[in-house]
Amino acid sequence: MAAEQLLLPIGAVTRADVGRLMREAEAVDNFLTQSATRQPGTTVQLPKTSHLLDEMVAANKLNLLQTADRDKLRDFLKTIRTKAPILHISFNSDPSPIFQQRLITWIRQQMHPYILLQIGLHPSIGAGCVVRTTNKFFDFSLRQKFSEQRMLLISKLNGTDNTKEAAVQPVPAQPAVATSPGITVDLHSANTPTESGSTQ
Repeated sequence: MAAEQLLLPIGAVTRADVGRLMREAEAVDNFLTQSATRQPGTTVQLPKTSHLLDEMVAANKLNLLQTADRDKLRDFLKTIRTKAPILHISFNSDPSPIFQQRLITWIRQQMHPYILLQIGLHPSIGAGCVVRTTNKFFDFSLRQKFSEQRMLLISKLNGTDNTKEAAVQPVPAQPAVATSPGITVDLHSANTPTESGSTQ
């Protein structure tokens, strides 16, 4: 990036967040520029700024009373808003601000220090998320997981049903098996084979 590198606060997650920072920085610059035409000795009080802008100014050790620092801040934010890489992520519901900040912290550590997120809603995906960049697409949703494992899921369900059916069916009676003339074996009895006919 052509602008001087500054630290981007974690609270600046989306392009809209950067846009709000830009408007605040421009409002401060306009106020101080107009204040320069006032009579010397007049007390100047900066307009109220957001916690996010205060955090960025403190992290980069900027002095908004200095024209050079204000120009540096505005140029940097303009560059971020127009040129920073954007990661599109869709969830089944709106993620909380805390979750977004934790997510952007990890992504900036692992991928790019100035990456921004565009959060979308995709209720049909169930759990998980869908991630898209300018040239890649990743589906980490529960819907996709079920789709990939569809045949395994069906086979497991069928196997469970077959097992239940087999457990309910009665066991057919086993007939006596003739082993030799005059001798029978009862498969349901633990007795030893007996000889039919007269006993001695």
